[in-house]
Amino acid sequence: PPHLNYSYSVYAGISAGIDMIMVPYNYTEFIDEISSQIQKKLIPISRIDDALKRILRVKFTMGLFEEPLADLSFANQLGSKEHRELAREAVRKSLVLLKNGKTGAKPLLPLPKKSGKILVAGAHADNLGYQCGGWTITWQGLNGNDHTVGTTILAAVKNTVAPTTQVVYSQNPDANFVKSGKFDYAIVVVGEPPYAEMFGDTTNLTISDPGPSIIGNVCGSVKCVVVVVSGRPVVIQPYVSTIDALVAAWLPGTEGQGVADALFGDYGFTGKLARTWFKSVKQLPMNVG
Repeated sequence: PPHLNYSYSVYAGISAGIDMIMVPYNYTEFIDEISSQIQKKLIPISRIDDALKRILRVKFTMGLFEEPLADLSFANQLGSKEHRELAREAVRKSLVLLKNGKTGAKPLLPLPKKSGKILVAGAHADNLGYQCGGWTITWQGLNGNDHTVGTTILAAVKNTVAPTTQVVYSQNPDANFVKSGKFDYAIVVVGEPPYAEMFGDTTNLTISDPGPSIIGNVCGSVKCVVVVVSGRPVVIQPYVSTIDALVAAWLPGTEGQGVADALFGDYGFTGKLARTWFKSVKQLPMNVG
């Protein structure tokens, strides 16, 4: 448990070879503790010198003592068209196709660009903050489209379908809306909210509400592809049987067009899972093979 034996934790960490300790808040407590252990000769001063030599060597090599501030001469290239195209390529190459077609049925993907009316649903369909996740501009990430520039998955769908295709967006549609909508197919984009570090800790690894009910309301009435936006595998086994196609999009960042590139067949799916996608958290830890 955190902080249960702080003195030993400091000693074990330094002795294990950690040269630089990140303590963002209670750093005076850490400084007092490590100073006390050095004075008591629990941690030899040679170990501290060893760590400092490595840290200083990196700083000298980087030239930080001569030029402490970053070189801004290339700053105007950040977010350039070339960079965004590369990011878009990374998105489509990292997508993983987990399911395509129910048993005995034809594959749903690639989706036809020319249709009468299609539905896009889910809180993650029109949310750059959710696409980017944590450690993006702010520590824990943000919700919404106001803090950076990019293309949401909804916008990407609209950019990709034929001009005659009507795209209806409903963040949280009920079953009656879906049944009466006469949609040719639906794209449901659900997943996790942004997080970083311990704020993402969870014992259930579930899709955030109302994601599960959206899947039920939509996929129970119309052919659907579910796109999961998450920083890790999440529990999807309970919904798989009702889903026609399933795609792991991870955190695609600002370039949601890369998702549409694969959904509509302009590029094939090439991504593979880095580790086993569990059915239940009871199986964890696991990694088949």
